[in-house]
Amino acid sequence: MEHVKDMILTIARALVDNPEQVSINEVDDGNTVVYELTVAKSDIGKILGKQGRKVIAIRTILNGLAGKTRKRLKLEIVE
Repeated sequence: MEHVKDMILTIARALVDNPEQVSINEVDDGNTVVYELTVAKSDIGKILGKQGRKVIAIRTILNGLAGKTRKRLKLEIVE
């Protein structure tokens, strides 16, 4: 699942003003993999986007990848 983690980091770092403060934690509990994305407080709005559109788009990409991995992939934004 390292390629999924790298993809999320690449997208997140492109969206924020402080890419050095972007980090991700992967939690695998069997059927579900949860990616906990942490960004600077000032960049949370940039990741979410207007009405959550950017984070929804990232989650849509994850849903597409989930079919290949046979696991449920979730993205959570950690404050």
